[in-house]
Amino acid sequence: MIRELGRADYEPTWRAMQAFTAARDAATPDEIWLTEHPPVYTLGLAGRREHLLRDNGIAVVKADRGGQVTYHGPGQLVVYTLFDLRRSRLGIRDMVRSLEAAVINWLGSLAIAAYGKPAAPGVYVRRDDVESKIAALGLKVRHGCTYHGVAINVAMDLAPYSDIDPCGYPGLAVTDLRALGVVCSVDEAGEELAPIVAREVVKDR
Repeated sequence: MIRELGRADYEPTWRAMQAFTAARDAATPDEIWLTEHPPVYTLGLAGRREHLLRDNGIAVVKADRGGQVTYHGPGQLVVYTLFDLRRSRLGIRDMVRSLEAAVINWLGSLAIAAYGKPAAPGVYVRRDDVESKIAALGLKVRHGCTYHGVAINVAMDLAPYSDIDPCGYPGLAVTDLRALGVVCSVDEAGEELAPIVAREVVKDR
């Protein structure tokens, strides 16, 4: 089931994912939530505040996902994946690779060559011969079920990334679809990407 949430505040959406996961049982259908957040930095469970380089007035939320610090803001598609891994017969690494593959395949359909990195989850491209991150990924598994997901930069103000070490990597370049010459709205990106995510996750069941 794919739900389009529109623009939604980060923390209430996160709490709703926790509630959904706590209430689900073996028969609960998996869901994909598509959203876009107002400006916010989120720190993962192991996130270190030294990766927040400067205070620029954007709120910081300590979340329960994996990974370090990232930025969410207008013009970014966030795909939250609420899946039962046990039912899907997937491990967490399988889920991560499936999400990366979905984004890579979608970008490929837009004539953008992208790739993942085993040691640094997410999706990367080369822009002006510089490796740049275009999608950040972080998950939480509770009772064998995932929430959180992947955030893809579509057409956004990238300046807030300069005030953090993106995903904990000092100097990591970040880009978006617009900078790569693709004109696409967040809603259009979600409509195209969500079915690919669903197919990638379930194809090996």
